[in-house]
Amino acid sequence: MLRERVTEDVYVFISELYAEVSATVVITPDGAVVIDTLPFPQETREVRAFAERRCEAGVRYVVLTHHHADHVYGSYLFPEAELIAHRQCRDILLKVGEESLAQARAQTAALASVELRIPQLVFDTDLLLRLGDKTIHLMHLPGHTPDGIGVHLREDKVLVAGDVLAPVPLVVRGEPDLLIKSLRQVKSLSLENVIQGHGGVLLRGEIDEAVDHSITYLRAIERKVRAIVDKGLPRSALSEIDIEACGLSRIPLGGLVQRLHIANLEHLYSQMTNGNGSGA
Repeated sequence: MLRERVTEDVYVFISELYAEVSATVVITPDGAVVIDTLPFPQETREVRAFAERRCEAGVRYVVLTHHHADHVYGSYLFPEAELIAHRQCRDILLKVGEESLAQARAQTAALASVELRIPQLVFDTDLLLRLGDKTIHLMHLPGHTPDGIGVHLREDKVLVAGDVLAPVPLVVRGEPDLLIKSLRQVKSLSLENVIQGHGGVLLRGEIDEAVDHSITYLRAIERKVRAIVDKGLPRSALSEIDIEACGLSRIPLGGLVQRLHIANLEHLYSQMTNGNGSGA
């Protein structure tokens, strides 16, 4: 697993097993904070071991940026830590978490030992934590999912953005307009680094450009799918909408972005046709 030092006390771990998903460790004199936990236990255990080596006080908090499996399944490996998330994250996990985990276990042997943890401390809009010498601002950033949050490490000028920022914005089961609003909120912060939910770290000079490209992409796919729907064309016409024509590259995440792009198009087409689009 790749590990990158972002600041003196902030480290990001990038999975080599699933879609370059990230987990972040924040070290303070009074304990560590782990933000997102990766899906596979073998990688999460590496994160835990690192945090324990670097921080005698152990892991005090685990923060989930949203409810998706690749961000939450490692939470059970930090039983001593208080688990924090948006209130909607807890609600979603209580409603569908066990069923989704059972399906995942059946499909992936590496998840056989995973247990679902439900967040203990939840909030609706903002939550401010003070640990050691760190001020940690948790803020609601919906759009990718309704429960999405960002974690602003104020002294470090770092934002752990979850999937609000990634090489391609994903709005399947999300809301493009809400995501654009959240992206603009990210841009309003004075940041040195953004840790994306997938794909690694953005440097200060890259942040505004990445946000602008994401917004341009979201507007482009809405416009292009709307044109297809208005013409009465079948779903198969979506194949004509190239990701690069929408302002993003197809290269990141080992080509996975192209599949995510297609999923976005399918989702928007279904929404615009009330789920009754014609053709295949």
